[in-house]
Amino acid sequence: MKILVTGASGQLGSTLNALKGQFPTIEWVFKSSSQLNVTQPQSVTAAWENDSFDYCINCAAYTNADGADAEPEKAYDINVTGAKNLAMACAKNNSVLIHISTDFVFDGFINTPYKENDIARPIGFYGDTKFKGEQAVIKHWDKHFIIRTSWLYSGYGNNFMKTMLRLGQTKEEISVVYDQVGSPTHAHDLADFILQIVQQNSEAYGTYHYSNEGISSWYDFAKAIFELESASIIVHPITSEFYPTPAERPKYSVLDKSKTKNTFGIDIPHWTDSLKKELSEKTFAN
Repeated sequence: MKILVTGASGQLGSTLNALKGQFPTIEWVFKSSSQLNVTQPQSVTAAWENDSFDYCINCAAYTNADGADAEPEKAYDINVTGAKNLAMACAKNNSVLIHISTDFVFDGFINTPYKENDIARPIGFYGDTKFKGEQAVIKHWDKHFIIRTSWLYSGYGNNFMKTMLRLGQTKEEISVVYDQVGSPTHAHDLADFILQIVQQNSEAYGTYHYSNEGISSWYDFAKAIFELESASIIVHPITSEFYPTPAERPKYSVLDKSKTKNTFGIDIPHWTDSLKKELSEKTFAN
């Protein structure tokens, strides 16, 4: 089996790269954005010129919600045009596409976990581009898995956990919003789920939700990080109005994973257990 991973230098791509040794029967090809530019059709086509891939895992994404409003063309090119280019290449070469999406496709105006068939109503440009990317995948290639996830963190790249750890070393107290609720997702667990799809050789194509079990606010997430690190920093809960950001965030973005668990027969770890594991191992990279 041969797998192409795009966006290989990001959190999820780096995590898959770290896990590849556990799957010796899989031949991996990791491509960063500088090696495979998903926005350029010729760059995408070239990836298949001398190779045949069973799967393409698309980790390439513009994920900066605030930056998307300032760089709309770049965000659209990567999240929409890039998804379309990969879907068309996968269709031409009969490669199954596993495409990563986000909880930001929902507006957060309900208070029950979002199911896959709930209406997507993005409230920001970033979420809008990710939803349009999903639609491009669906339009151009039937053999796809779209995986929506939320609040991704790991020892790689920039994420909330690593930001809190840095602040814990330099600050005596901080303020964190408590009125945005979701589920932190350990990139290792998400990578494991993706590899379950591959190992099962599943043909249950479609859209799925994956985040760790449990519900948290950003304040809860921060508190858990500092408690596990035995940090003495004081964390103050605040509402979003006291921490304005360029892009509006969904107030509630908990994902219902029933379809995912029933289809693939998997157990999903609770976010606190996965956080404890990540902080105990501390395999951090810049």
